Amino acid sequence: MGLPMATRLAACGFEVAAFDVAAERVGLAVAAGAVAAASPAAAAEGADVVLVGVRDGAQLEAALFADDGAAATLAPGAVVVVTSTVGAEAVQEAADRLDAAVVDAPVSGGPVRAGEGTLLIMVGGAGDDVAAARPVLDALASTVTVAGPRVGDGQLLKTVNQLLCGVHTAAAAEALALAHALGLDLDATIDVLGRGAAASFMLADRGPRIAQRLRGGTPELRSRLDVIAKDMGIVGALTRRARVATPVAAAAEQLYRLGMAADLAAEDDSVVATLLEDR
Repeated sequence: MGLPMATRLAACGFEVAAFDVAAERVGLAVAAGAVAAASPAAAAEGADVVLVGVRDGAQLEAALFADDGAAATLAPGAVVVVTSTVGAEAVQEAADRLDAAVVDAPVSGGPVRAGEGTLLIMVGGAGDDVAAARPVLDALASTVTVAGPRVGDGQLLKTVNQLLCGVHTAAAAEALALAHALGLDLDATIDVLGRGAAASFMLADRGPRIAQRLRGGTPELRSRLDVIAKDMGIVGALTRRARVATPVAAAAEQLYRLGMAADLAAEDDSVVATLLEDR
C-alpha cells in the first residue's frame, strides 16, 4: 500500500521523500517522482506530514522510535499520519510518546485504489490535526470519514471493517471451494453470485484469485495471508475486551491461522481456499 500511496501523492504534486525496508520499492517510488530517503528519519526530516504505512505494531514501533526512526527528526508542527491497521492501543501508545500531532487514519481499498486515490480512510484525531493532514488524505481517498476526535477512533472503526473483510473472504473461499468440488465453472459462478444477494466486494476482488488457486495456479500477490491473519487477531482481541460474542469472526480467524500454520504467510490470502477441499 505504501508504494501506490507514495506514487499517488507524487502525481498530485506533493514533494514526497520515500523510505521502505525493500529497496526495490523505493526505486519504483523514485521512478514515479519521489525522492529516495535512506531511513525513516531521513524521510521525515523537514516534512509537514509524515505518512506511515507498516504491517503491524512492531513495524510501527521501529519506523517511529528505532535509532533511525522518524521521531528523531520530526519538524515542529509536523503531523504523523498512521495509515496502517495496528489496533487502537498501538497507535495511542505511539501518540503518547511522540512530540508531534498524530492522526489515526487506517485505509481500506487495496493497492489499486490507493494508486487511483479512491481509498476509504477512517480517521481519528483532534480537529486541527485532521485539518492539517486533510490535503494528503483527500488526495488518497474518495471517502474520508472522521470516526471521532480521539487517536484510536479510526482504528476502532477499521477493526469493525476488518471483521467483515475477514469473514467475507473466508466465506468466498468456502463457497468457491464447494463450487469447485461440485464441478461448476468457477468463472461463471463468480459472475452469477456477483449479480445477486450473495455479492460482496471480497467475492468480486478475491474470487478470481481463489478460482485460480483452486485450479492449481498461483495468482498475483495482492493481499498477504499474514496481513489478514493479523487483522483478525486484532478483531478477536478487541471483541474479547468489549465482551461481544463474534463466533463467525472467530471461525474465520481460525482459517487464517491454519494457513499460517501451513507456512503460507507470504502467500496471497486467496490460498486459504486450498485448505478446504478434500485432496
